Amino acid sequence: MVISVLAPDKEFFSGEIKSVKVPGVSGQFEVLQNHAPIVSALSAGPVYIKKQNGEDLIFSIRQGFIEVLANEVSLLVQGIETDT
Repeated sequence: MVISVLAPDKEFFSGEIKSVKVPGVSGQFEVLQNHAPIVSALSAGPVYIKKQNGEDLIFSIRQGFIEVLANEVSLLVQGIETDT
């Protein structure tokens, strides 16, 4: 599965992942390989990405949208904050 995390001013991350957990407006949900197609609004909160190599990427967003189609995930977000 491939993800692109896009902020208004830059591409924050792009690459192969095992999963992504996002703060949906109705609650947190996780996207895994072969997930059904979906478009959803996102609320403020943490995003957890499990990279293909097993590393975790964790950051917070203010709001955004996620689109999943044919094992391609597009995460369009505002206000990315990282601990590093």
